[in-house]
Amino acid sequence: MTVTPDRPAPSAAASSEPTITDRFVEANRVYAQTFRDGGMDARPVQKVTVVACMDARLDLFAALGLDLGDAHIIRNAGGVVTDDTIRSLTISQRALGTRSVVLIHHTGCGLLGLTEDFRRELELEVGQRPQWAVESFVDLDGDVRQSMTRVRTSPFLLHKDDVRGFVFDVHTGLLREIV
Repeated sequence: MTVTPDRPAPSAAASSEPTITDRFVEANRVYAQTFRDGGMDARPVQKVTVVACMDARLDLFAALGLDLGDAHIIRNAGGVVTDDTIRSLTISQRALGTRSVVLIHHTGCGLLGLTEDFRRELELEVGQRPQWAVESFVDLDGDVRQSMTRVRTSPFLLHKDDVRGFVFDVHTGLLREIV
């Protein structure tokens, strides 16, 4: 292994097995060998932002037929519209020209049924209560509707006429629109 100034040499007690991050770095080196700057702009070609759950089973580019540069993708636990999501959507619209918002929740989400007790348990464990809300839900369709309402009522967003919400089925790969 090559040691770089920003990466200290591993200690004798360290495992020789590469970590997942080491594998990412190696994969990036391979990727960079054939990478060519396509001259893309930071503005998404399709002028759309997709807000979705961070669940590893959602391959949004494949599921939505997107190519690199087509859309802004904002992901978080549950795909819920939080203050930080509104922040990113505002920058996406006002600074980078997006006009449409697509919200995607999914079946089998880890936030389904999780409660605010999660925050209390964290507080007991670490001695500090998180400032953020869990944003859990028991009604998947209802939470998509709530997220659509948060986008449509935000005073910071310029474009609210094309906001649509969906539930992605992790077993079939199909989207079901929520109205």
